[in-house]
Amino acid sequence: MKNKFYIESYGCAMNFSDSEIVASILNKEGYKLSKNPEEANLILINTCSIRDKAEQTIRKRLKLFNKYKKNTNELKIGILGCMAERLKEKLLIEEKIVDLVVGPDSYRDLPNLIDNLKDDKKVINTILSLEETYEDIIPLRINSNGINAYISIMRGCDNMCSFCVVPFTRGRERSRNPYTIVEEAKDLFRKGYREITLLGQNVDSYKWSKKINNKKKLEKNLELKDDIISFANLLEMIAKINSDLRIRFSTSHPKDITKDVLEVIKSNENICNYIHLPAQSGNSRILKMMNRTYDRDWYLNKVMDIKNVLGNECGISSDFIAGFCSETEKEHQDTLSLMDKVIYDYSYMFYYSERPGTLAQRKYDDDITLETKKRRLSEIINKQKEHSLKRNNLSVGNRYKVLIEGNSRKSNDYLKGRTSENKVVIFPKRKNNNNLYVDVEIKTCNSATLFGEIA
Repeated sequence: MKNKFYIESYGCAMNFSDSEIVASILNKEGYKLSKNPEEANLILINTCSIRDKAEQTIRKRLKLFNKYKKNTNELKIGILGCMAERLKEKLLIEEKIVDLVVGPDSYRDLPNLIDNLKDDKKVINTILSLEETYEDIIPLRINSNGINAYISIMRGCDNMCSFCVVPFTRGRERSRNPYTIVEEAKDLFRKGYREITLLGQNVDSYKWSKKINNKKKLEKNLELKDDIISFANLLEMIAKINSDLRIRFSTSHPKDITKDVLEVIKSNENICNYIHLPAQSGNSRILKMMNRTYDRDWYLNKVMDIKNVLGNECGISSDFIAGFCSETEKEHQDTLSLMDKVIYDYSYMFYYSERPGTLAQRKYDDDITLETKKRRLSEIINKQKEHSLKRNNLSVGNRYKVLIEGNSRKSNDYLKGRTSENKVVIFPKRKNNNNLYVDVEIKTCNSATLFGEIA
């Protein structure tokens, strides 16, 4: 066997991070990563189940990869992640489009499962864990630019939003040992990485505890209550590694982000001045049906807390779902008016896609027509474009510290980077510039990008 594997990832940043863990596990077993699926004898797709469209995209890819089997008897195809966890044996027995099905908590078992892929045998492991965090595995950075990297700090979700499959596909919430997180961040910095993004379905609920010889202090005299390390504590520990290491995090649930976290961001320049704070809807009745555990006013007060502590320049983004079950036209207008009150820098916007097994699927009728969903989504998207341009215009004439991430996609004569507020900046290259951080003066903008020159 040639022992080459190819892996594709779909969905959230956590899936891309998980693929790096999978690549590390397989690399230790002698498998080499291939960028060409036609060269591999093992093809893996790390999947997303958050919307039906994502699953249909993955099915199309699987059909394509199955055509490669006509040219070789060696090729095996596996599916990983949330779609694997949701559909389990159906992919093997009914649809017969894969040889291997592995859930997000079973990646350590991959070498054993692959060994069992003999004589056309189909294998599966979708057992969810209450403990697995992969904290001892050093990810193999795939398609890395050498500047940005993900670090997974926790897994699973306990929130049970009525529209969401994540608690069923990724299991219960558990936090990773903070010292392994800090060591991974230090290692990345030594290797030249200058920005890390801490990942979790709900990072603000991160909590890790262990009694350490009855002491109330941990490294660098960090004061802790009851030997518990909170997300705010973790941010501070990582920020102290080096002031040139930028820190981002995603995603925050509005109910859990605390003023302690905001104060840590304010007091550490290298923790980015940006928060992704999904609203999902601007109407309190719909939010209750979604089981978001907050109402419209509570959410707006949380946004006010962020702006009071971090200033109006703090980047804030959101998620919105158009056309949730029974949403009226007036309730849709409440979402648009919420956007007008906050003025988000950008948002991730979708129309409601009913997911099997969720509370919403079991309890509510998906009674909004597709035409209405698409129209409402279009209105949300247009509103966001208007607001993104308004927010970006506020940056014109100002200078920002920008981390260079590489060449612009459209021209090698230009560089691309991001501000602390998570705004993309394009600017001309300057000869003899070897710095990763540069000060850029913003000259113009559109709704998606800032354009400037090195100051």
